Amino acid sequence: MRNDKKLYLVISVGIIALILEFLFQQNNLAQGLITIAGVIMSGVMFIGMVKTLRSGSYGVDILAITAIIATLAVGEYWASLIILIMLTGGDSLEDYAAKKARSELKSLLDNSPQIAHKYEGDQLVELPVEKVKVKDVLVVKPGEVVPVDGTVLSGQSLFDEASLTGESKPVNKQVGDSLMSGSVNGDGAITMAVDKLAADSQFQHIVRLVKESEQQPAHFVRLADRYAVPFTIIAYLIAGIAWYISKDPKRFAEVLVVASPCPLILAAPIAMVSGMSRSSRNGIIIKTGTTIEKLATANSIAFDKTGTLTNGVLSVDQIQTTGTITNEKMVLLAASAEQQSGHILAKSLMSYVGNQNLLKASKIEESIGNGVAAEVEGQEIKVGKLAFVAPNQTPEGIKQTALFISVNNQYAGFITFTDTIRSEAKETISQLKAEGLTKVMMLTGDQKDVATTIAKEVGITDVNAECLPGDKIAELKEIPDSERPIIMVGDGVNDAPSLTIADIGIAMGAHGSTAASESADVVILKDDLSKVSTVIQLSKDTMKIAKESVLLGILICTILMLVASTGIIPALLGAALQEVVDVVSIFSALRARKDRKIKSIN
Repeated sequence: MRNDKKLYLVISVGIIALILEFLFQQNNLAQGLITIAGVIMSGVMFIGMVKTLRSGSYGVDILAITAIIATLAVGEYWASLIILIMLTGGDSLEDYAAKKARSELKSLLDNSPQIAHKYEGDQLVELPVEKVKVKDVLVVKPGEVVPVDGTVLSGQSLFDEASLTGESKPVNKQVGDSLMSGSVNGDGAITMAVDKLAADSQFQHIVRLVKESEQQPAHFVRLADRYAVPFTIIAYLIAGIAWYISKDPKRFAEVLVVASPCPLILAAPIAMVSGMSRSSRNGIIIKTGTTIEKLATANSIAFDKTGTLTNGVLSVDQIQTTGTITNEKMVLLAASAEQQSGHILAKSLMSYVGNQNLLKASKIEESIGNGVAAEVEGQEIKVGKLAFVAPNQTPEGIKQTALFISVNNQYAGFITFTDTIRSEAKETISQLKAEGLTKVMMLTGDQKDVATTIAKEVGITDVNAECLPGDKIAELKEIPDSERPIIMVGDGVNDAPSLTIADIGIAMGAHGSTAASESADVVILKDDLSKVSTVIQLSKDTMKIAKESVLLGILICTILMLVASTGIIPALLGAALQEVVDVVSIFSALRARKDRKIKSIN
């Protein structure tokens, strides 16, 4: 049964009981009705408590059960009714607060593109986005949402990408620029060529991530369970001592009424959802509350190089063949073999050649972390690492990122690429060290000389180069417990296994692969490495607020228990005061939703 329905049911019981007692003077019927409701609710809570104990956790529900039974036992059935309303109302307040905290995530779903405009002859027709095909030419009118990912063919306009990247400043788009579905056109009409189907577009990918983040419950939702045992013992001690000294069993009930654990149960989940909502406004999707907890306590971090520490926009630098084939022919064969690969080097190579010049390739097989083999013009072409392409070939001594090529198993030559370090990379590494991450390392499949040079420039001394995906996994597994949790940051298909095996995987999702984003715990929507530092600081702030809110609830409850032990607070008043404590805890936890100043490195 939903929490709001439980609340309505308990309130209905209360109203009927009030009518029975005060209009018809049927005290026994009113008491009996409340007693039945109390027993049923206690039974439901008891079942939940048993499930919690079986999972290996210790909950605080036993206090609420004891408070309900104790008040009924001493005849304080109106106080028992207030506790029932407090518990069901607290759950409903939690649902409301979580819904409020999740509003930014929901707005993403509400803005999902539904229609597109396409010319059919001379007529501009409207069609569902699901019917849009790759290479279709669409018109995006001023104020409209971009329906699918594509490229500007004509026109110029400003586009609001805030819901996708967290960047509030509109971005100017002109001919040749890419457009992301979900961005909002400004005041100029443009035409665009469709690059991806609606289901594969950026916006729908983000929507899937948001839905996934909502469906995965956070382990940290029961943060209060850490304090459950000591808090329960303290509550029973105070209540027992008060009963022993006063010789009045009502004193035991009065103490336990104000010891009800709603504030403890409410504070943590609301703070977690609030933190996830806040991160989405900053262009970061955190999939679970558990991830926030791990990020806040992370000790180590590992980075991929290409596309992560570097811009990932590589350009062809040198082309050298063995003389058995021309430079132009070798590059064309290599690009044609790589045309289905999502690797950054493949994209750079195809950009250099031009998609319209590519040859037909068949029997394409990609070996992740090694390269691609394909049949082009009846020839077997291999492109990738030297050990994959020509294992018997002597290393060339190249100190740049390179692709090696063989034709019919005969070594043909190599192509080198240049890349630039992200402008924010060095400051990001410095900030992460300042945040307390004691181990910062690079895990890359690139050559050692290239990796060492990049690492030195950004401030990383621990470098592991020429790694296959399995090597990266092995390195991450060898990290000792004292240096965990460990974060892995990457963007490519070959990073997906590492992002999964790390304690926390962070994907640079703006231009990274879908596989990387789906494997990661955190997806950074804006192409900005400094967001890695931002998400750690945001997680620490969220955890701080969550703990403060839980401890605030414990402190107030403890004070109320001590006061109630003197007999000053009747059971009925104590039950009402608990609602006040609930509200205080909720508002304290909702602070995690508000943006506060986070150190900027831009």
